[in-house]
Amino acid sequence: MLTLVKPDWNTHTSQLSGREGCMPARTVITARQERLGAELRKLRERAGWSIRQASEATGIAQTKISMTEAGRVGVSEERVRFLGSQYACGDAAFVDALVAMANERGRGWWEEYRGLVPSGYLDMAELEHHAASLRAFESVSIPGLLQTEEQIRAMFAVSTPQLSDDEIAARVRFRRRRQEFLVGERPARYDVVIHEAALRIKAGDSSVARRQLRHVLEQSELPQVTLRVVPFAAEDFAGLCFPMLYAGGPVPQLDTVLMDSPQGGSFVGAEAQLIRHRALLDEVEKAALGTVESREFIQRLVHSM
Repeated sequence: MLTLVKPDWNTHTSQLSGREGCMPARTVITARQERLGAELRKLRERAGWSIRQASEATGIAQTKISMTEAGRVGVSEERVRFLGSQYACGDAAFVDALVAMANERGRGWWEEYRGLVPSGYLDMAELEHHAASLRAFESVSIPGLLQTEEQIRAMFAVSTPQLSDDEIAARVRFRRRRQEFLVGERPARYDVVIHEAALRIKAGDSSVARRQLRHVLEQSELPQVTLRVVPFAAEDFAGLCFPMLYAGGPVPQLDTVLMDSPQGGSFVGAEAQLIRHRALLDEVEKAALGTVESREFIQRLVHSM
């Protein structure tokens, strides 16, 4: 159990006036900031408190609580711990993880690309950066972390609406920077399953496709990467063919699923949905070939092109 002493919040609020107390509302809210606010809201709701009741118990203005839970304003480490105590959260590891999220005052490398690439790309890079582990399934394209530069360029060259040369160049640079995740100082484990369809769809000509598949094979040799293939011949696989990325958080409660669709990506963090998507990934992995068989399968595809 957390053993925190409730501060004199009237005094404490005045001490925050130069930091947290008078923070302007954010004009841009990242998915990670939104998630922090959502987790604080869940803690309050589990305590059985309305925003009004939380305000009365903590001395924090209702508007401040509401804006914090929406991710519209930042929150200090001290306030996160105070709220965790007030909401009777006895999970110290979870509170510590929330504190770490609140303390991220710096700007990640992806912020250099804000305004140059869609904001969803930045959220994905931030998700990968903080992940303790990654499980992924791709059904119609090579995973972005495994794409060659010419594959990336060829894919964006046929985008609708058509992108300018500068826009394509920015997206190529951004995706290549994301790929450094796999060879950094502390790369997370990356377990990826690719459907045969994704391996066969060509973003460029046959030579581009061959080089792409060879690159996938090379990356699969990294110690932190596990690659498996679901062949067309796999049985009982209908209905599982939508891409997803499951990012393991520092604690299970902060796991996140990124769902991809033609309408854009969406982040999922509700416990029931996380359970469902873990089960779906388990089914995908059951249908996939083993790691050795998968490499042999890709090698045969290379020779057939």
